[in-house]
Amino acid sequence: MVNYRMSTSGPARSPKKDRREEAREHARLMRAEQVKRDKRRRLFLRGGIGVGLLAVVAIVTLVIVNNVTAPAAPGPANMASDGILLGSDGTTVSADTTVALAADADPIATDQTALTNTANIVMYVDYLCPICGNFETTNGEQITNWVTAGNATVEIHPISILDRLSSGTKYATRAANAAACVANDDPNNFLAFNTAMFADQPTENSNGKTDAQLTSLVAGAGVTSTAVASCITDQTYSGWVAASTQRAIAGPIPNSDVEKVTGTPTVLVNGVSYTGAFTDAAAFEAFVTAQMTAAAGAGE
Repeated sequence: MVNYRMSTSGPARSPKKDRREEAREHARLMRAEQVKRDKRRRLFLRGGIGVGLLAVVAIVTLVIVNNVTAPAAPGPANMASDGILLGSDGTTVSADTTVALAADADPIATDQTALTNTANIVMYVDYLCPICGNFETTNGEQITNWVTAGNATVEIHPISILDRLSSGTKYATRAANAAACVANDDPNNFLAFNTAMFADQPTENSNGKTDAQLTSLVAGAGVTSTAVASCITDQTYSGWVAASTQRAIAGPIPNSDVEKVTGTPTVLVNGVSYTGAFTDAAAFEAFVTAQMTAAAGAGE
């Protein structure tokens, strides 16, 4: 019995001691691993906070940029509403002539009550905007036909919201400035100019067209005024482009159910925004017809 007890108690003490040491070592390793995990988590959290702060800064910067008031600048003639209104006597397209706005003057909304029995189409476009290009490719010819026949008017507002996508050349602003130059010096050819701008539209994230290329394109659209070339090179109306763009994105948009321009193209017919597909000519024609029917019904 004694031998039995001695034989069991002797070896039992050694494993118990080993287990305690193993437990202590295991606990030490666990603590070390936890320290590593905590360190990684703190680094991750700091990184996440950094990313979050960058995102907040980006958002705040965007808000600031979008709310910076552009400096006052004189506008072009024939764009008192910040857009150019084109109509026809049934044969020839011509622009509604208006005086140039002074640098500190507010735009004058088009009086659409004087436009009866026509579809009054208003478009806010950026000449670098590919969706604007798609809309023009799809609907430009039929809009021109409607306007030429005297069945519609079109008021085009060139704005600049895509300068960031022209590799530093500010093509959107320069293109809108070219539009203002044409409106000022050869307004009756504006619709042809607008068509040409989208027919040969540069892609986003390219340099866009040079001033010389814009001048050549303008001449190809039938604009004959020699003043347009220097107006394009001097960027005569770039300040007005910035101011009119700011007015469009700040709102309100007159004669419409749209609070402000949030993207291009923004297309209105008799004050109602078009929300259909920009590449569906039948859908746009149906929308125009519906607005004309509604206007006729309201007038009865």
